[in-house]
Amino acid sequence: MRASVGDQLLVHGRTVGHEDKVAKIVEVLGSEGNPPFRVRFDDGHEALVSPGPDSVVKHKSPTEPPTPQ
Repeated sequence: MRASVGDQLLVHGRTVGHEDKVAKIVEVLGSEGNPPFRVRFDDGHEALVSPGPDSVVKHKSPTEPPTPQ
């Protein structure tokens, strides 16, 4: 799983009743875009994650302007 700063990490809920979580990747700590990633959730919470098989990286579009961190 490879990602770049600005991509989104979608973590699917593991059980019924748990919603999917979306976080913005703010730092890539692995080599060549590999995990672990530092992510920021909508509520401002930041976490260091090594995504599992229940996660998907949604790449930002190349025409999307950069967003401030």
